[in-house]
Amino acid sequence: MRQYDLVERVRSYNPDTNEDLLNRAYVYAMKAHGSQTRASGDPYFTHPLEVAAILTDLKLDDATIVAALLHDTIEDTEATRAEIDRLFGPEIGALVEGLTKLKRLELVSREAKQAENLRKLLLAIADDVRVLLVKLADRLHNMRTLEFVPEASRRRIAEETLDIYAPLAGRMGMQEMREELEDLSFRTLDPQAYDVVMQRLDALAERNRNLIGEIESQLARKFRDHGLTARVFGRRKRPFSIWTKMERKSIGFEQLSDIFGFRVIMPDLESCYRALGIVHTTWPVVPGRFKDYISTPKQNDYRSIHTTVIGPGKQRVELQIRTEEMDQIAELGIAAHAFYKDDIGSPTELLKRESNAFAWLRHTIGILSESANPEEFLEHTKLELFHDQVFCFTPKGKLIALPRHANVIDFAYAVHTDVGNSAVGCKINGKFAALSSELQNGDEVEVLTSDAQSAPPSAWETLAVTGKARAAIRRATRTAVRDQYAGLGRRIVERLFERTKLDYADDKLKGALPRLARASIEDVMAAVGRGEIKASDVARAMYPDYKEERIVRYGSKKTAAAAAKAAAAPTAEPARGAFAIPISGLNSGLPVKFAPNGGAVPGDRIVGIVTPGEGITIYPIQSPALKDFEEEPERWLDVRWDVDETTPQRFPARIRVENVNEPGSLAQVATVIAEHDGNIDNISMSRRSPDFTELTIDLEVYDLKHLSAIINQLRAKTIVARVDRVNG
Repeated sequence: MRQYDLVERVRSYNPDTNEDLLNRAYVYAMKAHGSQTRASGDPYFTHPLEVAAILTDLKLDDATIVAALLHDTIEDTEATRAEIDRLFGPEIGALVEGLTKLKRLELVSREAKQAENLRKLLLAIADDVRVLLVKLADRLHNMRTLEFVPEASRRRIAEETLDIYAPLAGRMGMQEMREELEDLSFRTLDPQAYDVVMQRLDALAERNRNLIGEIESQLARKFRDHGLTARVFGRRKRPFSIWTKMERKSIGFEQLSDIFGFRVIMPDLESCYRALGIVHTTWPVVPGRFKDYISTPKQNDYRSIHTTVIGPGKQRVELQIRTEEMDQIAELGIAAHAFYKDDIGSPTELLKRESNAFAWLRHTIGILSESANPEEFLEHTKLELFHDQVFCFTPKGKLIALPRHANVIDFAYAVHTDVGNSAVGCKINGKFAALSSELQNGDEVEVLTSDAQSAPPSAWETLAVTGKARAAIRRATRTAVRDQYAGLGRRIVERLFERTKLDYADDKLKGALPRLARASIEDVMAAVGRGEIKASDVARAMYPDYKEERIVRYGSKKTAAAAAKAAAAPTAEPARGAFAIPISGLNSGLPVKFAPNGGAVPGDRIVGIVTPGEGITIYPIQSPALKDFEEEPERWLDVRWDVDETTPQRFPARIRVENVNEPGSLAQVATVIAEHDGNIDNISMSRRSPDFTELTIDLEVYDLKHLSAIINQLRAKTIVARVDRVNG
C-alpha cells in the first residue's frame, strides 16, 4: 500500500481527516524501521502499514491509524516516547506507549511477568479502548502471515490467539475479527481437521448453490408481499465454529443442520418484529430455536432476533433478523460506534455512554486491579474472558480453571496430584456428591481424601476430562501395579530362600543387581512377580554356588502337601471378569480368575497359582492340572473362601452327563438343573455311540452342596447313564 492509498482509505469514511498527520506518520515509521525485515523477508514497515489498513476497514479515527503506523517504533527502533509526543502529540504518544508495554503473552504459564503483561494490556485498554483495537489488528495481521514464523513459535502464537485475543474480540462484540482469529489459529493448530472441514463446506456450498439463492429470493419476495423492504443473504458458518460444535456434541458433519444461516436486515426496529410475524405465520417454527436478543441484548451489545423454521423446499432455515445498525455492531462490536459525531469527546468517552461491552470491560478491570498478585489477576481475567471454561473454587477460595464438562476428579488433580490420588468423596456447595459430578461455573468444591487410598481406581481414567488428571491416574496405576508385583515377587523370593535354608538380605541382593540387570531391589522383585525373572535366578545371583532343587512328582498327594505348606499371602481385589471372587489370602491386587476347565465352588479346597504376566488362577485341590506346577512351589498360594452367606453368589462348575439318545432327553436334563436353581452357562454335545450322547455342561451354582444336589438328581433320572464333575 502506498502513502496516498492509505490517505484515500481514511478519507473515504472521514472527509475531514488530517492528511498531513497521516503522511508524517507514514514517512516517520518507514524511516524508523529502515532496513528491518520480517520473517517473510518483506520490509518490516509492511506490517504496521497493514495493521493501519485493517483499522481503516473499521473506520477508525486519525489518531488510531497513526498509532497503528507507529505501534512498534518505541519498542523496535531508536524512537522514544518524548519524540513521539513532540512530533505527533501526547494523545498518540500515550497510545503508542500503551502498545509498547505489551510483551509476548504465554498464558499457558502463570508466571508473574506474563500475568503482569496482561494486566498492563487491560489497564491500557481501560484508559483508551483504541489500544485494544490496534492490538487486535496487530495480532490479526501476524496471524495472516504466520506461515513464515518458525514452527515452534507458530504454535505458541496460535494457542495464545485462541486463548486470549479471539475471546477478547468476542467479548467486545467484534465477531468478524474473532471468527477470523479463531479460523487462522485452527488452521495452524490442527491443519488436517481444518482442511477436512473446508473440503466438506466447499462441497456442500457447491451442491446447495441454487437452493441458497432460491431461499433468499423467496424470503425477500414474501416480505415484499407484506410491504416490507428487506435485505436477505445467506452466510455459512466458519470452520472453527463447525469443528467445535462437532466436538462439543460428538456428531458428524452430516448431522449439522445449521451450517447455512440467513440474515434478514430490516430498515427499523418495528420492521424486525413484523418480519418475525411473517416468517412464523408462513412456515412451521422449530421448537426451542427462538431467541430475542433485541429485547434482552447480550453483554457485548449484540442485538438480533434468532429463529429457525422449516422453510422453502422443506429445508431447516436459521434466520437472524436485525437492523442495519445492529448488524454493524454484531460484526464490528465497539468499533462500530461512530467516532465522528459532534461534541462526543474522545472515543473512550463515547463508549462509556453507548457500549455495554466497554462498560463491562472497565468494570471488570476495576475489580481485577484489586487482585492481590499478578497470578490471581490472570486467573480472574480468564474467568471473565472464557465462557468455554468452568471456574470453581476450593473451600479456601483458590480459583481452579477447568475445561467444560470437567468433573470433581479433574478438580482434585488440578489442586494437587496427591489430592487426586487419595480422593474418596466430595462436597459441591456444601452437599455430598459423586466424584464424577460435572462442575458448573462458581461451584465450591471440597475434595474428601483418605490416607487408606494410595492410588486411584484405574477406571477413573475414562471419567477424567483433563489430560493432567488422565496422565496422573495412568502414572499412579502403573506405580500401584508395579508395587503389587514387587510385593508378590518378594514373597516368592522369601519362600524360596526359607525352603532352601539360604540367608536373604536386601544388602546382599543389592550387590547382585548387576548380575540381574536391574537398577533396584524393587525392580528385581517386580520382575519376579511378573514372571520375567525366576526366584531361583535371584538365589543364583546372590549365591553363585546355588543349584536349583528338583522336586519329584508324587501325584495329587504331593500337590496337596505343597499347597498346605505354601505360605499365606494377603488379600486381593475381586476378579476382573464375570465373577467377583470372595477369597482371602491374596492382597497382591493381581487379576484373579477361576480355572478355565471346571472352575471351583465354595466347599472345594482351593489353591492359587501365580501365572507370570496374567495373575492368579484358582483351582480346586483335586484338579489334575495342578500336577503341571509341582516343580514350582513358589507359585503356589494358600487361599481360602470368604463367602458372605447373607448375599448368595453363583460360581462356575462343569459336569459331564452321559444320557440315553432319545427325544426329549436334553430337555429333561435342563429341567432338572432349572428346578434346582442351577444356571446353565454353556452346553456342548457329542455322540459317544448310537445309543448315548455326552453332554458337557458349564453351570453356575452357589456351592459344593448345591452342585452335589444337582448331580444326584440327574443320576436319579432313567435317561441318565452317568454324571461326573469335571476338574480341568
